[in-house]
Amino acid sequence: MGTATATLSLCQWPTSSSSSSVRMHVRFSCRTPHLSPYTVDRTLCQINNSGVIACLRANRSGHGSCKSCNSSWRLWCRPQVLQQLVKEHPTMALGVGTVLRIEDAKSAINAGAKFLMSPATVKDIMEMDYVQSGEILYIPGTMTPTEILSACDEGAKIVKIYPVSALGGFQYISALKKAFPHISMVASQGITIDSIGEYILRGASAVVLSDAIFDKDAIAQHDLDKIQKLAHSAALLGNKSVNRIY
Repeated sequence: MGTATATLSLCQWPTSSSSSSVRMHVRFSCRTPHLSPYTVDRTLCQINNSGVIACLRANRSGHGSCKSCNSSWRLWCRPQVLQQLVKEHPTMALGVGTVLRIEDAKSAINAGAKFLMSPATVKDIMEMDYVQSGEILYIPGTMTPTEILSACDEGAKIVKIYPVSALGGFQYISALKKAFPHISMVASQGITIDSIGEYILRGASAVVLSDAIFDKDAIAQHDLDKIQKLAHSAALLGNKSVNRIY
């Protein structure tokens, strides 16, 4: 198994029915096997062998740029950017969220997305041929044990536990893993950098970090050095925590 720096991005662009914000998730410094072409197994491997998914939210009309852990990226509120990122970074896992409709899922896949993420389990997306055949990874959002089990019974290979901090934080992850030790979980919402290790120790495959890395004041002041330092710290803690477990 080799070592590589990969970027796992999650972008959202506006639809006719939504004025929601743009997102980009970036995964840093993960070990990946030599799998080609890009597969669901490779995406899962990146998730399971890393520990941090950094999430940037920006205005629809805005853009962002950051350089961190030898990975640079730019975000604009247009699907064409995802196509360009896929072209420029063919080894990176690039995806789209928050996906709530099958129409948006198809648009994301056509733009080159390798994974889709939702805050809930969307049955129509789960049943897409792309997902069922293993071409595209779908990460549905779940909250309760019943929702977790139902999502996995419908074919989910990994689930997002959301909103985790409102449900009890890493203690909730620990309780869930006792019942579902075989299910991979991504913890999302309200997680701080200093709690990364605890979440992974308690059973999370990875955590989603937003304001913890993309500090609002730093974003407003375009202080990319501060963001880079926060991202670097998060990546080191994530890798250290994963290595300690495995």
